[in-house]
Amino acid sequence: MDRGNLAALSCVVALVLLAPMMLAGQESGWAVPRTPWGDPDLMGTYTNKTFTPLQRPPELAGREFLTAEEMATLEQERIARNERLLNAPREDSSAGGRTSRRDHEGVNGSDVGFYNNFWLDWGTRTTGRTSIIIDPPDGRLPPETPEFQRHQARREAEKRRSSGDPETWPASGSGYADSWMDFQLNDRCIVWSAGPPMLPGPYNNTYVIAQTPDYVAIRVEMIHETRIIPLDGRPHLPSHIRQYTGDMRGRWDGDTLVVETTNIRRTEGDPGAQGNDQILLRASNGRTDDTIRTVERLTRVDADTITYHFTIEDPSRWTRPFSGEYPFVRTDEDLFEYACHEGNYSMSLMLSGQRAIERQGRASSR
Repeated sequence: MDRGNLAALSCVVALVLLAPMMLAGQESGWAVPRTPWGDPDLMGTYTNKTFTPLQRPPELAGREFLTAEEMATLEQERIARNERLLNAPREDSSAGGRTSRRDHEGVNGSDVGFYNNFWLDWGTRTTGRTSIIIDPPDGRLPPETPEFQRHQARREAEKRRSSGDPETWPASGSGYADSWMDFQLNDRCIVWSAGPPMLPGPYNNTYVIAQTPDYVAIRVEMIHETRIIPLDGRPHLPSHIRQYTGDMRGRWDGDTLVVETTNIRRTEGDPGAQGNDQILLRASNGRTDDTIRTVERLTRVDADTITYHFTIEDPSRWTRPFSGEYPFVRTDEDLFEYACHEGNYSMSLMLSGQRAIERQGRASSR
């Protein structure tokens, strides 16, 4: 099939997938509900869990959408996988680095030393797309800039010196796990999956949206964050004032809430900013200027669904902006407290463990 026919087929599939939702709204006379003060009503409890991957798998190159048959098959396979892992014996695969029977999330759900599948909740539904990323059209993250690649290479060299041959360890430390500042933000119980963007994670994918005439608040189940988004048109903070969730400003574009975020604070050390997040938006780039800008669009499309669209720009990191899209679906589930403990209780043990490894390695090299 040539490229033109393939593009046409993708459009047809898109219309087939979206038509039932559009027709249902037209036939029922459904309209976006309004708050008492007249804004579109987004309030409620939602989940964004899906096993649709962030990036399009190579074997699906050129295909934006799955067929209805493929969706049904994948969802049934997901249900069967969860059942298998629920009943799987716990396995000590530490010697193999947890590489046996991995699935696309990177864990097999039954390893000793890791969460078993009871705790993981990617859901059993696909969005119908082959990737969360919808632009670039290939469904892949754009290439990283040479500047960022050089910075990452320096960080990786530091990590290798820390965990590799003791002969290569500098006397003053490696810059990796030398202090709490070198750990990921989720390890430090600071921020994870709070956005922007609000990506699906391995668990705790519940969000509560509340509104007033002047603010929209989004409470995030993962860790402890509540995003407070002003709607009053105030300017952004000065660029030197950074926050881990950034400086958010909201406005209504018709029935769509548009949230622009700048002033996002980067990590100080390890480039892994939000474990299990392939975007790693806050990854350190060795610079001090403010280069990240995100735009999120939340549109209620029926009684139970909000379409969530995000665009990320960072010319110091990627060679072009990119965008993704997926649904937030109303849920009756509760939002539970996330009693994060790594940064609260375990940090001293993680750091002292690294010091013990270093002492052990240096002693064995004498």
